[in-house]
Amino acid sequence: MPVVTEKANLNTKTANLVQKAKENKKVVYHTKDLNLWYGEGHALKNINLAINENEVTAIIGPSGCGKSTYIKTLNRMVELVPSVKISGEILYRERNILDKSFKVEDLRTSVGMVFQKPNPFPKSIYENVAYGPKIHGIRDKKTLDEIVEKSLRGAAIWDEVKDRLNQNAYGLSGGQQQRLCIARCLAIEPDVILMDEPTSALDPISTLKVEELVQELKEEFSIIIVTHNMQQAARISDKTAFFLNGEVIEFAETDKIFSTPSDKRTEDYITGRFG
Repeated sequence: MPVVTEKANLNTKTANLVQKAKENKKVVYHTKDLNLWYGEGHALKNINLAINENEVTAIIGPSGCGKSTYIKTLNRMVELVPSVKISGEILYRERNILDKSFKVEDLRTSVGMVFQKPNPFPKSIYENVAYGPKIHGIRDKKTLDEIVEKSLRGAAIWDEVKDRLNQNAYGLSGGQQQRLCIARCLAIEPDVILMDEPTSALDPISTLKVEELVQELKEEFSIIIVTHNMQQAARISDKTAFFLNGEVIEFAETDKIFSTPSDKRTEDYITGRFG
């Protein structure tokens, strides 16, 4: 067989294997006919999304379109608003998290959250990371030391803070504080990490570090990230969902969304015609 033909066959086989691997990915979250109201305001309208494990899924759209509301439904933080009403299903690993038998404490152990602004506790760097494991009953100093180091390494900040673990976390820069918050999230060994515009308050260098970190973390975790930054979504996500007025207008592979969107509204948004 000619070498060119062999290479062509090998390339085809590799492409088929990659496609098969994509198709065989497990769904970690599946929202079915999800509707949410703040009082009389209909904030989410018939949201149907299946989110795969070990992928970065970006949620994009203009302000007030339901992005943050959606991500907060995934760990039930939205329930803290008294006027909220929800219908439909939110399946996490095929279990409906809206079912009364699903304990919110169990959910938030499996699903961590990183917020828009870094929110370290007014404690030492060490205590910030050890806080979650301690809440879950871990008291052994050696075990805590290992968790703290592993989590800080996982958040790509260990080398920057290893010599000042007992110093107050407020002494860190904004970008370091955000990575510390990611380390605090990793310390409870979550399955999913939700990120609500985690770099919007950061400088470009810190933003790049967090983006690189997200790419590394998806090898172990499923990540859902809300972002206003179109370039960021294009750089770091595998799939992108475009929200508008509480609806999902389009959900597809990120490359497709940014090169050949199916809906004119998606194209108008990502090309800057509105939003």
